Amino acid sequence: MSSWFIADLHLDASRAGVMRQLLALLGQIEGRADALYMLGDFFEYWVGDDALATPHAAIFQPVVAALRQVSDSGVKLYFQHGNRDFLVGERFAEVTGCTLLPEQHLIDLYGTPTLLLHGDTLCTDDVEYQQVRKLFRNPQWQQQFLALPLAERIRQAEVMRAQSRQSMQGKAEAILDVNQQTVEATLRATGVTCMIHGHTHRPAVHDFLLDDLRSQRVVLGDWHEAKGSFLRVDADTMTLEC
Repeated sequence: MSSWFIADLHLDASRAGVMRQLLALLGQIEGRADALYMLGDFFEYWVGDDALATPHAAIFQPVVAALRQVSDSGVKLYFQHGNRDFLVGERFAEVTGCTLLPEQHLIDLYGTPTLLLHGDTLCTDDVEYQQVRKLFRNPQWQQQFLALPLAERIRQAEVMRAQSRQSMQGKAEAILDVNQQTVEATLRATGVTCMIHGHTHRPAVHDFLLDDLRSQRVVLGDWHEAKGSFLRVDADTMTLEC
């Protein structure tokens, strides 16, 4: 058996091809995997679990149903928040059968202690983004946002998405990537030498020495209309498809 890791699907109504890729993957692993870890930005944005019962989220119903089917088949599902879908909550977890993870989560990956995270907290050179992230993760801000009418939440999410795209266009590529010192400090703080994350859309396996110990950072790829990206790990092999 194996464990699968995905991130950065950015599902929305305009990405029907990505949804087809995801449904195909879910059908492939149903009943034939130990676990599926979704490490953030599964959705392009999420304005609250109450949207599940409205026409706004109707496009996602096949995905929700497929996740439930995979969970019912015995595959463990885990969901970690990204910078786009940090408002996914317990209702979503209940209907899909997944477990919500904290922003940093340690697992035993077939004998290798491994840190899972979305990856945005590693991009500390992007000071502007980190300030915005701090606001959005504030429980008071989230409570006030979720109290707004659904239509207003959707409107604001669309505005914030456009602002984010515009902000990224004006930043150097290096600023948008992880800071290696932050990577190393995060590993030291958690006492492991391996991490898996997404967010940067730069899939790769990075091997390096940390305090004379062989260490590894695996970056998941984002998803496209014609192809999904995943990491598959079992007791003997690791495959990064991107």
